[in-house]
Amino acid sequence: MKTLTATEYNFPGQTKVYHGKVRDVYTIGKETLVMVATDRISAFDVVLPKGIPFKGQILNQIAAKFLDATTDICPNWKRATPDPMVTVGAACEGFPVEMIVRGYLCGSAWRAYKNGAREICGVKIPDGMKENQKFETPIITPTTKAEQGMHDEDISKEEIIRQGLVSAEDYAVLEKYTLALFERGTKMAAERGLILVDTKYEFGKHNGEIYLMDEIHTPDSSRYFYAEGYAERFANGEPQRQLSKEFVREWLMENGFQGKEGQAVPEMTEAVVNGISERYIELYEHITGEKFVPAEDGGEHLKERIEKNVLAYLNK
Repeated sequence: MKTLTATEYNFPGQTKVYHGKVRDVYTIGKETLVMVATDRISAFDVVLPKGIPFKGQILNQIAAKFLDATTDICPNWKRATPDPMVTVGAACEGFPVEMIVRGYLCGSAWRAYKNGAREICGVKIPDGMKENQKFETPIITPTTKAEQGMHDEDISKEEIIRQGLVSAEDYAVLEKYTLALFERGTKMAAERGLILVDTKYEFGKHNGEIYLMDEIHTPDSSRYFYAEGYAERFANGEPQRQLSKEFVREWLMENGFQGKEGQAVPEMTEAVVNGISERYIELYEHITGEKFVPAEDGGEHLKERIEKNVLAYLNK
């Protein structure tokens, strides 16, 4: 099955290109971004050696749906989706932090808590909590937005403001938008029988106004539990049924890889790759309530299809 793991386009008016971990971003002039969601997959800040069929299309379409569903909360960068794997939008000057919001104690926060941490990013966590327990109110645990190849680092609100990464006034807006977006995402997930456990948002400025950037509420940026059976599994101390990229991290950890020096990525067999793809499709169908339909020309002509659709949009 054909996957898109690298792009090298040269669009009219292109001024620069940025190859991220999973997305390739082409800047057109000064105002426009063409973001291509590739089929690359990363975990522990490492891009894994094989692409995942349909992953780019799934992430792009979920993000587009949630961006469209939250424009009443805050403005966002999206203008159009000329191809199932592409979003075109406004170029923003990004804040160098990611706003991570957590409704439940799990993932890296649970791992830190289990090792004795009772404060994460300046937020105090009470004693006696269990894995996957719901917080009384969602907490925001920001990270720095690292350069390529570097790890994001936990940071407190106070430190962000002290270092001048974000002004106190702007941070107050980011906090407000983050909690409102998480509340909307939680409500939309609940309508589909899911729990939005945690997620991250990125913001930037466009013409002096704070915009929501990038993807939102996708399995790459969020963690979902199935609502059905959550309480019973929690009471019994059993793992939750979840839809997120955490299962990829767990598979890597089980095979001795956590992105540390000297560790090798385990072999990604066809069965592993297809299994990951099926989980992404499962999340798409659950969170959108729609049947996933693979885009046409998704085989040998995938790169050409994307180029044709983007050119048609830019030439309008």
